[in-house]
Amino acid sequence: MTAEKLAGYMDQTLLKAYVSDEDFRNFCEEADRYGFAMVAINSAPVEKCRRFLKESKVHVGAAIGFPLGQTTIEAKVFETVQAIEKGADEIDYVVNIVELKSRNLSYVEEEMGQIVSACRKRGVLSKVIFENCYLTKEEKEILCRIALQVEPDFIKTSTGFGTGGATLEDVRLMHSLVGDRIRVKAAGGIRDLDTCLAMIEAGAERIGTSAGVSIVEEFKRRNG
Repeated sequence: MTAEKLAGYMDQTLLKAYVSDEDFRNFCEEADRYGFAMVAINSAPVEKCRRFLKESKVHVGAAIGFPLGQTTIEAKVFETVQAIEKGADEIDYVVNIVELKSRNLSYVEEEMGQIVSACRKRGVLSKVIFENCYLTKEEKEILCRIALQVEPDFIKTSTGFGTGGATLEDVRLMHSLVGDRIRVKAAGGIRDLDTCLAMIEAGAERIGTSAGVSIVEEFKRRNG
């Protein structure tokens, strides 16, 4: 592991409701300087962040149906397509947990299928946010089975806005169920180097965090 490789795992987040244009500019410049994989933002500022990162290899990621997932399939697909047209390279969408808990699994699969298809047709990465803090083990397993049918690029533990974030147990479970067919993203509550490295060791191939800078700097201090 090097500092550069570690930074390449990071989806650096800025999802607050009160952010200025200058904040977004600084955030994007910082992401470019560190070489993070992606900036994770809400869908509205995608166009400005794409502009700030126009010469950068850092991807722009849009959060869809965020953070509750309680919009219709049609609304999520529209938001997805619009975000891609505005410059998003990656889409992280929140599943409809109400429909999952109601065992309306055809709805959940249809939603996932339409969003993943919209992303695939446009050549961008798709990530499905489970929000595991609200789910039973059985519900997590159901979502993994649906994902194996639909094949998004990633399944993701959390929004970071729920009652809990990523856990090693969840990352291991998700990775064990989908294997090498789908990658796992750990997000929510990852704020220090030890936690970050443990998530990677457990099988996470992306880390969603607002603490990417401090994590990379901690790695540099430890490794001279």
